[in-house]
Amino acid sequence: MITETALLEKLPRGLFIGGEWVDGSAGTFAVHDPATGDVLVEIADASPEDGIRALDAAVAAQDAWAATAPRTRSDILRRAFDLLTERADEFALLMTLEMGKPLAEARGEVTYGGEFLRWFSEEAVRIAGRYGSNPEGTGRMVISQRPVGPCFFITPWNFPLAMATRKIAPALAAGCTVVVKPPELTPLTTLAFVQLLVEAGLPAGVVNVVTTTTSSAVSGAIIADPRLRKLSFTGSTSVGKKLIAQAAEGVLRVSMELGGNAPFVVFDDADLNKAVDGAMAAKFRNIGQACTAANRFIVHEAVAGEFADRVSERVRAMKIGRGTEEGVQIGPLIDQKAVDGTAALVKDAVDRGAVVRAGGSAIEGPGTFFEPTVITEVAAGSDILREEIFGPVLAIATFASEDEAVRLANDTEYGLVSYVFTEDLQRGLRMIDRLETGMMGLNIGVVSNAAAPFGGVKQSGVGREGGLEGIHEYLSTKYTLIPAS
Repeated sequence: MITETALLEKLPRGLFIGGEWVDGSAGTFAVHDPATGDVLVEIADASPEDGIRALDAAVAAQDAWAATAPRTRSDILRRAFDLLTERADEFALLMTLEMGKPLAEARGEVTYGGEFLRWFSEEAVRIAGRYGSNPEGTGRMVISQRPVGPCFFITPWNFPLAMATRKIAPALAAGCTVVVKPPELTPLTTLAFVQLLVEAGLPAGVVNVVTTTTSSAVSGAIIADPRLRKLSFTGSTSVGKKLIAQAAEGVLRVSMELGGNAPFVVFDDADLNKAVDGAMAAKFRNIGQACTAANRFIVHEAVAGEFADRVSERVRAMKIGRGTEEGVQIGPLIDQKAVDGTAALVKDAVDRGAVVRAGGSAIEGPGTFFEPTVITEVAAGSDILREEIFGPVLAIATFASEDEAVRLANDTEYGLVSYVFTEDLQRGLRMIDRLETGMMGLNIGVVSNAAAPFGGVKQSGVGREGGLEGIHEYLSTKYTLIPAS
C-alpha cells in the first residue's frame, strides 16, 4: 500500500480549469489532518474571478459535450469506475487523512462512490423520450430530453468522494458540463478524482474544480452568472435556503440535499439483535457525521432498558483513534467547532435530566475527538432532539403507543430518512405511509444505494440523487408537435 507521504506528493494542488492545473489568484491554504492537527498539504485558493474562469470553461465545452455520443460518455464513466476500483486503497487513505474516518469505512465509501460511476455509465445510454399521436389526431408529438446545461456543484466535507461522484456522474451522463467547489476542510479527494477522470478520457472543460476559503464569494459569483443553468448543493438547511434564494434570480434548476434529524423507532415487537446492529450502523457510521445518521432514538418503554444496556455495552467497547490505526471504529470529528457543538448538545440534555450511560466527553490531546456516547431519559424539548447532532452521540427517548411514536418521529421540520424496527409487517407498511421522510430503513440501519433515489421532504431538501430519478435532475424535457400529413 502507498505511504501517506507518497500519496500526498503525487496529489494535484491547483485549480482545474479548462483541462489545466493552474494557480489560484488568492494564493494557497492549508488542509489539516483532524486526527493530529498537522498540515497535510497547501493547495490553491480561488477568487471569484477564478470561479468565473471555471464557468467560462464549462460553458465553452457544453455544446460539444452535449453532442458527444451517449456511448462515449458512458465509456468514460465506466473507465473512471475501473480506475477508481484499481486505486481503492489510495482513495481510502486520502479520505482518512483529510476527513478522519476509519480506513475500513473509507474503503466502503470508495465502493459506494464508485457505484454512481457504474450506475450512471449505464443510464447514459438509456436517456429516452416518446413519440405518438395527439388525442385529436391532428399531429404527432415528439417528447425529447436535453441536458440542462452548465452546472455548479457545492459538495460537503463528510463524504469527500461519494458526494462528488453522486453529483458529477449523472451530470456527465446527461451531457452537462460542471464546475465543482469542494469543501475547504476536505478538498483533496475531489482533486484526485478529477485527475482520474482526465485519465479516463474526459475532455477539457467538461469538469472544472475551484478550491477556496471564500466559499460564499466564489459561489455567489458563479450562481449570479446567467450562463449557469443548474445548482446542486449538499449541506445545512440554513445555507441551502440562502442558495435557493440566490438561484431564484436566474430561475436555476436546483437540487438540495439538506439537514436531517432522523428518527430511529424501535417497537416492542422488534428483534433487538437487529435493532442494536442497526443502531450502531445508523448512528456511528462516519463518526456520526452524516445527514442520514440516526439522530433521535425513539424506543418503546417496554424494551428501552434492554436496548440501552445493549448499545451502551457495544459503545463502551469501541476503539477510538486515528483512522489509519488497526481496528479503529471512531476517528476524530472534523474540527473543534464540531466537538464544541456536540458537547453543548450533551450538556443541555444532561442539564434537563438525561443520564449518560457511556462516554459523554471530548478527549484531551491532539486531534478533535469526542467519545462515542449513549444518553438515556432524554426529556422533550432537549436541543439534542431538535438539532442535527453530527457527532457520535446516541440519545434515547421513549414512547408508549404507535401513534405517539409517529407523532414524535414527525415532530421536526426535517424529513430526510427514518429507521423503523418491528417484526409486524403491517405495522412496517403503515410506517412507510405515516412517517414524513423521503427515505426509510425497515429493520436496517443503512439505506444509501446508487440505484435508489436519495433525498428528503420538508426542510431536508428538494430533488433526488441516484436511481432512475437521478439523471432526470440534469435533463430538460422538450415537446415538439408535427402536423399530421
